[in-house]
Amino acid sequence: MPSVRIPGGKALAVAATLAVGFAASLPSTAAAQYFGRNKVQYETFKFRRLKTPHFDIYYYPAESLAAVDAARMAERWYDRHSKTLTDAFDRRSIILYADHADFEQTNVIGGFIDQSTGGVTEGLRSRVVLPFTGVYADDDHVIGHELTHVFQYDIAGKMKGGGMVALDRLPLWLIEGMAEYLSLGRYDPNTAMWLRDAALRNDLPTIKKLSTDPRYFPYRYGEALWAYIGGRWGDDVVQQLYRASLQSGFELGIRRTLGMSSDTLSAQWLQAIKDAYLPLMKDRQAPDSLGKRLLRPGSKYGDMDVSPALSPNGKYLAFLTTRGLLSIDLYVADAQTGKIVKKLTGPNTDQHFDAISFINSSGSWSPDGKQFAFVVFAGGKNEIDVFDVDRKDIIRRIKPKEGVSAITDVAWGPNDKMVFAGMSGGISDLYLYDLKSGNQEQLTHDRYAQIQPAWSPDGKTVAFVTDSGPLTNLDTLKYGPMHLALMDMDTRKISLVPVFPNAKSINPQYSPDGKSIYFVSDRGGYDDIYRINLESDEIYEVTKSATGVSGIEALSPALSVAKDEGRLAFSLFERGGYSLHTLDPDQAGGTLLGPNMDTTAIAGAMPPLHPVEVGEITQRVHDPVTGLPPAEQYATLPYNPKLSLEYLGSPGVGVGVGPYGTIAGGGVTAYFADQLSNNVIGVELGGAGDIQDFGGSVFYANLAHRWNWQVGLSHTVYPLLGADAFDTTLTDNNGNAVPTTVFEQRLIRQYYDAVNAATQYPFDLTKRLELGVSATHLSYGTQLFRLFVDKQGIPIGETQSNVSSGLPTWNYVSLTAAFVGDYSYYGFTSPIAGGRYRFEVDPSFGSLNMENVLVDYRRYFFMRPLTLAFRAIHLGRYGSDADNPELFPLYVGDPALVRGYDVNSINANECISSTRSSCPVFDRLIGSKMAVANVEFRIPVLGSDQFGLINFPYLATELSPFVDAGVAWTSTSTPNIEF
Repeated sequence: MPSVRIPGGKALAVAATLAVGFAASLPSTAAAQYFGRNKVQYETFKFRRLKTPHFDIYYYPAESLAAVDAARMAERWYDRHSKTLTDAFDRRSIILYADHADFEQTNVIGGFIDQSTGGVTEGLRSRVVLPFTGVYADDDHVIGHELTHVFQYDIAGKMKGGGMVALDRLPLWLIEGMAEYLSLGRYDPNTAMWLRDAALRNDLPTIKKLSTDPRYFPYRYGEALWAYIGGRWGDDVVQQLYRASLQSGFELGIRRTLGMSSDTLSAQWLQAIKDAYLPLMKDRQAPDSLGKRLLRPGSKYGDMDVSPALSPNGKYLAFLTTRGLLSIDLYVADAQTGKIVKKLTGPNTDQHFDAISFINSSGSWSPDGKQFAFVVFAGGKNEIDVFDVDRKDIIRRIKPKEGVSAITDVAWGPNDKMVFAGMSGGISDLYLYDLKSGNQEQLTHDRYAQIQPAWSPDGKTVAFVTDSGPLTNLDTLKYGPMHLALMDMDTRKISLVPVFPNAKSINPQYSPDGKSIYFVSDRGGYDDIYRINLESDEIYEVTKSATGVSGIEALSPALSVAKDEGRLAFSLFERGGYSLHTLDPDQAGGTLLGPNMDTTAIAGAMPPLHPVEVGEITQRVHDPVTGLPPAEQYATLPYNPKLSLEYLGSPGVGVGVGPYGTIAGGGVTAYFADQLSNNVIGVELGGAGDIQDFGGSVFYANLAHRWNWQVGLSHTVYPLLGADAFDTTLTDNNGNAVPTTVFEQRLIRQYYDAVNAATQYPFDLTKRLELGVSATHLSYGTQLFRLFVDKQGIPIGETQSNVSSGLPTWNYVSLTAAFVGDYSYYGFTSPIAGGRYRFEVDPSFGSLNMENVLVDYRRYFFMRPLTLAFRAIHLGRYGSDADNPELFPLYVGDPALVRGYDVNSINANECISSTRSSCPVFDRLIGSKMAVANVEFRIPVLGSDQFGLINFPYLATELSPFVDAGVAWTSTSTPNIEF
C-alpha cells in the first residue's frame, strides 16, 4: 500500500501505530517473501487414510503395499512403547511419503527438510511425518523413534503445571537419545563407533557439555547415556527418569531417580565407556595410522569427507565434502597427492538441481574415466547427472522412467549400461538403464531391500546389498542383517555371498581381476573392510580400525576400488567426522580369517557391557511377534481435508485509564489447518485504544499444489496524533470574558480496508514468480480533543468531538508481478556466498494511477573467511501520480539504503533556505525515484573455528567496511550526483 502524507500544519505527527499485517501472518510457503528460497510442491499427492486401532495412516496409492506394512510396524511400536513408558493414547496421525524427495515437499513441516532428516514429529498435533527408505529395518527404526516422541508429548501433555513447557526445556540428548534407545536397544555399532572415537581422543562429553556444547551429537551420546542408565538401573527407570525430569528438570530428575548428581553420573558413565572400549582397541589401528590419509585434516571437529569414488585408473578420487563450509559439494582430488584438482559444484553457481544426494550415493565413473555420474535432487525427484571432467560441465541428465520415484545409488558398467538402486512406492529394487537407447528394465520385484549395485569387470555380474534370506521374514516383519548378493546378468539369477551371517555386510566392490569382492562389515561390532575370494569363499580382513570404516549413516557407502589398478579408498570415522584414506594394491590383500573366526559383537554394544539384566527394551526391540497385528486389510478411507485448530497464539488483554478516558487493548491469533496442512485459515485480531482502533485480518491459503495461492480480507488502522495550542477568550455563565489557553489534540485514523489475492509459482528451489492483486479502500476518521485551561493553569473544561479530516477517500486496485531468485548462503549474521535478486512491477489504478518498479540485485563472493558483497537497487514511481504531493516521497537516506543520512543526522544548521526549498540538503535525498549501490567487505571477527577470525561462536560479530552511493530524483528533475 502507498504511504499517504497527512498534512498537519503546526501539528507534530507522532506515530502511535497498530499494524495488523496480512502477508506477515501467512505460512512461509505462501506468504510473499522479499527474498528466500522456495519450498516447492512439485507434485499433488492424492492422499488416503488407513485406519488402525491407534493411528490414522495417511498415504497415497503408489505406496499402498509399504503403507500396510508400516501400519503394522506402528501398532507393534505402540505396544512396545506403551509398556515401556506406562502410557496410552487414543489416536495419532502418521503421514507417509514414498521417498525423501516427496517428503521434502510436505507442508506439515513449514521449513526446509534436510536429507539427513529421517522423520519428524510435529509438536502441535503430535503428527509423525516420514519417508520410506527402501529398507524395512530402517523404516521400522524411524517409526519407533518418532513414536517415542509421540509418547513423550502425550505424557507431558497429561502432566499438571505446564508439562509441555517443561518438555521444551529438556536438553536434546535426553529427548532424542531416549528415542534412539527405545527404538534400537543396547546393541548399536554405529553409536559404539562414536564412543570409541571419543574415548580414543579423551574427548568424551560430560552431561553438562552434552547439554550445552553443539559439537557433541545428542542422538549418539544421548542414546549411549540412556543405555548406560537402563543397563545399570534397569529399563523401568527410563520412564521414571523422564517423568521426574519433566517435573523438576533433568538435574533434579537424575538426583531424585538415581540418587546421585548429574556430575557423578557423568563421571561414572564416562569411566564405564573407557573401561569397556579402550582395552578392545589396544590391538587396533588408530585412524591416523590406517593406510594413507589422502587429504589434510579438516579444521573443524565433525568435518566430513565421504562417499569416495576412485577413477578406473586410480588417478582421481571424486568425493563429497563439507570443506566449502556452506554446503556439501562434489570435489575431485589427485588420488596420490590429495591435491584438489576440480570442484564440480559449489554455492556460487545457480544450480539446475536442488542438492547432491550425499547419504546413500557415492557416484560412479565411466569405464574410460572421462565422465562421472552422480545422483542429485532435481524437480522433486532424483536424477542421475553425468559430468564431463574435461568440459567441466554436466552433459546429460538421466531421469528415471515412469514408476521409479527415487534413485539412491548408481553403478556405471561396461557396454554403456548402468544399474541403479531405485525406489517405487517406498520399496527398493534394482534397475538396468541403457545409455544408448534410454531403455529401462526392472531387475528385482519384491519388498526386500536391494541397494548399492557394483559391476564385475567383465560386465556379467552385478553385486549388490540386500536383506533377503533366511533371517528375514516380512510376514512377521523380522529383518536379518544386510548382506551381499550376486545377480547373473544373463539369467537374472540371484545368489547370496557366504560372508558373515549375523553381521552387516555392505558396499561391495570388485577387485580388478573380478575374482574377489571387497566389502564393509561390522563383524565383532567394528566396521572394517574385508575381501572374499569368490572361488574359494575365503575371507580376508583388510583393515582393523579402532573406530570404523563408515559413511554418514550405517548403510552409507564408504569404500571404492579402482577398477583397473586395484587401489582402495575409504572414509574413516575420526574426530566426530569422516576422513578419506587410501591403500595401495599391495596393501589391500588382507589377512586370512580362519574357519573359527571370532564373531563376538561386544564392541558394538553400549556400556555397561554386562548390564544388570538383558533389559525389557532390548528384548522388545528384538521380539518381532509380540504386539504385531495380523496381516489383515485395514479400513481404507478417502482423505477428508477437515480443518481443525492448529495454533492459538497467547491472547493478550490490557486496560488503561488516562485523561481521555479508558483505553483497552489486546490481540489474538488463531490458525486452522487440515491434517496435511495443505489448507490453512488464519485469523488475527488486535488493537489498542477504543473500538475504532481495532483491526484484523483473515486469510485462506491453499498450499497443496505447485501454484500456491491465498485470498484474504484485512482491516488495518493507523492512528496518528497531532497536537497544538492557542489562546482564546471564552464567556462564562455570567457573561464574563475568561482568557483561556486551548490545548488541542487531533487523532486522525487511517483505515485501510483491503481484499487480497496472491499466488506464486516456484520454478525450483531458488527461483519463483509472484503474482498478486489487491483492492484497497483508504478512508479517514478524526477525533478532536480540547482541554481548556485558565490563566492560573486550572482546567475549566474539556470537549471531544468527531470532525471532518478534510482528507480525500482513496479507492484503488494494485497488481503485483515479481520474479525472485535466491541462491545465497548465510553465515552467522548475513549472506556470505551466492546471490539473490528481485525484479518487480506494481501498477495501481483508480484514485492512484502509477507503476512502482523495483530492481534489486545482490551478489556475495566468498573468500574464506571474508565476503565481498555487492548490491544495486532501483526503486521508482512512474505514471501520472508518480509525483503526487499527497504521497510520502522515497527517501534514499534510509539506513537500509545509504548509511549516514538518517533524518536525525541532518541538523538545522545544514538547512540553508533557498527560494525553492527550506532544506536543500534534505530535499536532494527525496524523490519519486532512486538508485542505490553498495559494496562492503564482511569480516567475521567472532565466530566458529572454521568461520571467524576468533573462535567464539556465542557472540557472532561481523565488521563491514562499506561504500554506499545513492541518488534520488523526480519525473521533472534529473539525478544530481554529488559527493
